[in-house]
Amino acid sequence: MVEVIVSGESQTMTDSHKIYCANCLHCKLVKVPTENTNKYYLRVRCNAGKWRKKLGEEKYYKYFTVARRTLELCDSYEPMGDPKEFLRELKKTLPIKDEVYNY
Repeated sequence: MVEVIVSGESQTMTDSHKIYCANCLHCKLVKVPTENTNKYYLRVRCNAGKWRKKLGEEKYYKYFTVARRTLELCDSYEPMGDPKEFLRELKKTLPIKDEVYNY
């Protein structure tokens, strides 16, 4: 078991408990331009700034892989609903490969 302090309150979690970033209010879909300025990719970022590369730069994830992004604990996590139901629906609608879109 792990004791976690979230918003000043102590919470106990089991080691097997995972937080799915896709189910968090701070998980946001953004358009990232390609080299051709008339096109873009869909990417996901953490609006709370929790996804960082080793050198501190913000990390973006591909739209179709976000359902696999998990953490054991996060002090900014704000769930958007039941994780199992949300992820089941998300996996049904996510594209299976990276797609390029036109503006």
